[in-house]
Amino acid sequence: MVQVMQSRAVTFVLLATLFIVSACSLPRGGPIASEVVGENRTPDDIQVTAVDRISAKNIEEWPGTGWHGHYHWFARSPGPKSRIIQTGDLVTLTVWDNQDNSLLLGPAERSTPLRPVEVTEAGTIFVPYVDDIMVAGLTPYQAREKIQGQLSPIAPSAQVQIGVTPGPQNSVDVVTGVVAPQRLPLTDRNVSILSVLAQSGGVSDQVENPLVRLQRQGKSYEIPLDSLLKDPTKNVIVRGGDQIIVEEDERYFIAVGATRSERQVFFNQEDITAMEAVTMLGGLNDDRANPQGLFVLRQYDAEDIRPDNSGPNHEHVVFSFDLTRADSLFGANTFQIQPGDIVVASESAIRPAQAVIALVGSLFAIASVF
Repeated sequence: MVQVMQSRAVTFVLLATLFIVSACSLPRGGPIASEVVGENRTPDDIQVTAVDRISAKNIEEWPGTGWHGHYHWFARSPGPKSRIIQTGDLVTLTVWDNQDNSLLLGPAERSTPLRPVEVTEAGTIFVPYVDDIMVAGLTPYQAREKIQGQLSPIAPSAQVQIGVTPGPQNSVDVVTGVVAPQRLPLTDRNVSILSVLAQSGGVSDQVENPLVRLQRQGKSYEIPLDSLLKDPTKNVIVRGGDQIIVEEDERYFIAVGATRSERQVFFNQEDITAMEAVTMLGGLNDDRANPQGLFVLRQYDAEDIRPDNSGPNHEHVVFSFDLTRADSLFGANTFQIQPGDIVVASESAIRPAQAVIALVGSLFAIASVF
């Protein structure tokens, strides 16, 4: 009699447990696909777009979000044929003359160095017995020829040597993000940006995902350090007055759901595709993820709306991927993640059911022991 009562009690507990499990969902780390884009569940102001090879190409033409869509950099071009004298440079003249009665030299002298003079804002330097001479915009050779020509009336046999120390307009400022920020004079006409970074001690280890920014004549250009290192054509020639800033690339996307990690992911390269994003997260979770339900959520600006289907129809768009289909896999491999995107790997609806079955089986196994 006691055994029968115990058996009935165990059966009651099993039935109650089964009822509770069936009535409540098991804990999950993310939504299932039908909860994101299920039929009649998506609000009317949210557009759902399935991504495959064809749609991925069309989406490439849509406006970029989160930034201006690409990095601004310029093509490499050779420097000037010779260094150009600029305002602020220091010019040192040495005058040679073999005449005993030279106006510029003493009786026993054959040469005399004149003290360094700074090129004025007007672009001139003062030369004794000649007055101001315009040298800005000239090469050192051209400036020497000009100065010597104007000295000829008073010292016909005089010859001039010229030395130029670069000033601010013939230097570059390496502002931040390197080991040794400094102002570097351009001693060569073809100094590359990588050479400048090397002379500054290289990029600081404290800068993650370094972005190199160059400011020139009121314009700003930027490029990831990784791209700069890999492509020799990006190693541009710097110009006097350039300012170089190395900073962290602040672009990121957010990953949630059934991936190996859920986190804020910073861009480590210029472009990241949907497939690369999944890889960066360690792939989909084998025990939880639904490969038919990968989503990218994106918000566009109101001015980006295109009723003619040349762009998004709504400000809020959900891009869906079915990674069990080759067509969608190819599309995911070209679809570009934008800064601010939310990557959602949905949970499999089958996994909770399997968990319930396994749990009930375990309970009945326990019951059989009793």
